[in-house]
Amino acid sequence: MSGRARLTLCSAAATLMASLAMMPLVEQASWVLQAAFLLAVQSGVGAATRRVPLARPLTVLAQAVVSLVLLTLVFAREQAIAGLIPGPRAVQHFADLLQAGADDVGRFAIPAPLSEGIRLMMVAGVLVIGLAVDTLAVTFRNAAPAGLPLLALYSVAAGLSDGVADWLWFLVAAAGYLMLLLAESRERLSQWGRVFGGAPRTPGGPSGPVAPLRTGRRIGAVALGVALVVPLLPLPAIGGGLLDGARNGVGAGSGGGGTISAVNPLVSLRDSLNQDEDRTVLTLRTDSGDLSDLYLRIVSLDDFDGTTWKPSKRQIVAVPDDFPTPAGLSPDVRRSQVTTRIRAADWYAQDWLPMPYPPSAVKISGNWRYEPVGMTLVGDHGQNTRGKTYEVTSLAVRPTAKQLASAPEAAGSVRSDYTEVPSSLPASVAKTALQVTRSARNDYERAVELQDWFAVTGGFEYDTEVQVGSGKDAISRFLRDKRGFCVHYSFAMAAMARTLGIPARVAVGFAPGSPQTDGSVAVSLKDAHAWPELYFEGVGWTRFEPTPTRGTTPAYTLPENTGDAIAELPQASRSASAAPSAQPSASTSCSAADKKAEACLGALPLDEAEQGGGGLPWYEIGGWTLLGAAVLLLALLPMLWRMRRRSVRLASAQHTGAAGAAAGGVDGGAGRAGADGPDAAVPGPGVVVDVPVRETAEAAVAHVLAVWRELTDTAWDYGITPDDALTPRRAAARIVRLGELDDTVAASVHRVAGAVEQVLYAPRPRAEAGLADEVRRVRAALRSRVGRRTRVRAVLAPRSAVRAVWDLADRWTALRTAWAARLATLLRRPSGEQGQSV
Repeated sequence: MSGRARLTLCSAAATLMASLAMMPLVEQASWVLQAAFLLAVQSGVGAATRRVPLARPLTVLAQAVVSLVLLTLVFAREQAIAGLIPGPRAVQHFADLLQAGADDVGRFAIPAPLSEGIRLMMVAGVLVIGLAVDTLAVTFRNAAPAGLPLLALYSVAAGLSDGVADWLWFLVAAAGYLMLLLAESRERLSQWGRVFGGAPRTPGGPSGPVAPLRTGRRIGAVALGVALVVPLLPLPAIGGGLLDGARNGVGAGSGGGGTISAVNPLVSLRDSLNQDEDRTVLTLRTDSGDLSDLYLRIVSLDDFDGTTWKPSKRQIVAVPDDFPTPAGLSPDVRRSQVTTRIRAADWYAQDWLPMPYPPSAVKISGNWRYEPVGMTLVGDHGQNTRGKTYEVTSLAVRPTAKQLASAPEAAGSVRSDYTEVPSSLPASVAKTALQVTRSARNDYERAVELQDWFAVTGGFEYDTEVQVGSGKDAISRFLRDKRGFCVHYSFAMAAMARTLGIPARVAVGFAPGSPQTDGSVAVSLKDAHAWPELYFEGVGWTRFEPTPTRGTTPAYTLPENTGDAIAELPQASRSASAAPSAQPSASTSCSAADKKAEACLGALPLDEAEQGGGGLPWYEIGGWTLLGAAVLLLALLPMLWRMRRRSVRLASAQHTGAAGAAAGGVDGGAGRAGADGPDAAVPGPGVVVDVPVRETAEAAVAHVLAVWRELTDTAWDYGITPDDALTPRRAAARIVRLGELDDTVAASVHRVAGAVEQVLYAPRPRAEAGLADEVRRVRAALRSRVGRRTRVRAVLAPRSAVRAVWDLADRWTALRTAWAARLATLLRRPSGEQGQSV
C-alpha cells in the first residue's frame, strides 16, 4: 500500500474512531455502520481524484458533491430528481429533517431514540468532519490541524453524554489522531528516499524502529498520558450552567459544600407540552387523601433580569436527614405530613429531583446535594433521576384566607431580594398590575385578583404554540395579546406581584398527574408546568395558579373559603390528548390501617442501595479513598521514579568507583561500557545512542556513564535541555555556561565529562572515585541559581522523568522483536526438506 493510500485510510479511520464517542447519545448504533460506509465512499472518491490528479480545490469539491448525493440517496431519495440529484424538494426535506432532529435533541433525554432527524444529523456530521480531516491531512498533507475537527466531533459528544465512559471514547479518538500523525510522518519520510533507522542495539541484532517514528510514538504516549492524568488532578476548573454543574460535579470534595449556578430549565417546557406522543415521566403513590395540590416541584426561579427568570447562584450542602422548617412558616398554620414514593422513567434524566413542596426528608440513593434556599436536591458528578425510585416526606400546608390576609410585611432580606424589578421592565407592566388590583386592601387580595384576572376574568387563552418570547417587551406583549401557556402566565404574574411589593418567584415542575386503576398516579410530559410562588410572612412561599385550564386553583384563594373549612377541590385538569382510564379509577386516599402498613407505597420499593440522606456507604467511601490515593500516587510517580533512579546511579557509582580505580581498568576496545541494568548503556550527550556493549565489561565503567547521565538529567531538570549532538567535553562546557556555574563547580562538571571520555576512548579505561560527590555538588549549585517555581518543578515534575516512558517503549520494542525472531525460527522449514512432498 502506498503512503498516500495509507494516509487516506488512516484519515477515515480517525474520523470514525472519534465519531464512536456519539454512540451513547442514542439508543441504536446502526447509524455507525451507515456513516462508516458513506465515509469509505467519500474517502475513495478523494483517493481516486488525487490519483488522476485533480487540483486540490477540485478534489475537495468532488468529495463534497459525492457526499451530498449519498445523503440524498439515503435520506431524500423520493424527493430528489431521478432519486439522486438534490432538487428544491430534497433541500426542503433536509431542512425539515434537521429541524425535527433539533427538536428531538431538545425533547428526549440521553440515550434518545434514533429518529430520522437525529440519524441525519449524526451521519451528515460525520461526513462533514471526515471531509475536513481528509482535506487537511491528505489533500493538503498537513495532519496536525486535522485534530481540530476531530476534537470538535469528540467535544460535542462528550458535552452531551453523562460522562460514564468519556475516558474510553477519549482514548479511542486520541488513538485515531496519533495513528493519523504517524501515517503522515511515514508518508513524508518515504518521499526522501530510503528511510533511515537507528543502529543495532546489540551486535548483529536487528535495527530498531525508524528513529523519527520511535520519537513520535514516545511523544504521543507522553501526551496521551498527560491528557489522561491532568484532568484527575485537583486543578481549578471553569464551570457553570444547570447541566454543566450537575454533570461534572457541582459540589466540592465529599459534598460538604460548593455552589451551583444554573441556566433557565424552561428551555424545553413548550416542546414537552407539544409532544405528539405523551409519555409517562413519573409514577407515584402517596398516602395523601387529596391529589389536587400534589405538585412536583423541580426548581425555583428567583433571578429576574427583565427578560426572563432563572435560578440564582446558590450554596449547596450535603443532604440533611431532616430538612429545616420552611422559611416563614409559623406554628399557627395547619399542616399535615404526606409521604410520597416516586419512580422516574428509565429515559427521564433530570438533574434536579422532582418533589412535593415543602419537603421534610428524602430517601434516595446516589450522589445528591441540597440547596437550602429553594429546598431542592440536585445531582452531583453526573447523578440524575434516570430510573430512580425515592421517597419524599413533605408537608401539606393549609393556610386560611384570614391568615394570608393578615400576614405582616415580609422580613427585610426577603422583601429586598424577591421584590427587585429591573429598570428595563416596561412601565406598562406595573401600571396594569395597579389597575387590576385597584380594589384590593392587602397583598393577599392583590395576589388573588391577579390570579383571577389571568385565569378567569381577563380574557386570556391557553395556547402552547405561542413562542416563549424574549427581550424586555416580552411580558408587556403577552399582556397585550393575551395568549400563551404556563411560562407566560407564571412569569407575568410573578413580575406584576413584584411591582406591587409582594415577594415572588417562579416554580418549575409538574402539575398533579392522573390517577390509575391500580391506585398509582401517572405524571406525563404534558403535565410539565410552571407556576408563581408568593411569600407571606407566617405562611411562607405559597402557590398560586394563574394559568387557565391547567393545574388546580388553591383552596385558600376560592371565594367560599372563609377561613375555617377547606373547600372541596377540583381534580387536576388534563389536556385533551390525555386518554382516560378504561375502568373507574381506584381511590387515591389511604385509610389509617393502610398508612400504618405502608400499603399505599409498597408497590414502588426503594432502590436497594438506598442511602438515608444521600450520604455514601462505607464501601463507597473506601473505594473513593483508594481511588484518591491511586490518583495521588500517579501524580507523584515522576518524582518517585526520579528519586529512585538518582539513588541507584550515585550509590552504585560511589561503591564501585574505588574498586574500579584499584583494578587499573579493563581491556580496551570498541564498546567497552557494559553491565546489567537500565543505565548500563545509556550514554548522554556526545555519545552515540546505539553503542554495542560487551557483557564482560567491568561494572565500574558502566557506572561512570550512569553518573554522566545523572549529571545531564539533573541539568535537564533545572532547565538545561541535553544536546545529543555534542561531545561530553562540549556538553560540559554548555552546562557550565547556561547554568552560570563558578570555577569550582565547573571543575566538577569537567571532571565527570573527562571520566566519560576516558572510559570510552582510552586504551586502558579506569573508573574514578568521588564522581557521585561531584554530581551532588553540581546539583546543589544549579538548585541555588533558579527560582522557587523551577526548584519545585524539578522535584515534583522533573523533565528527565520522560526517560521512564522511553525505557518502557524500548523494552516493548525489544520484547516484540525477540518474539518475532522466535516465531520466525519456529516456522522456518529445515533446508533438507525443501522441495519434498508428503
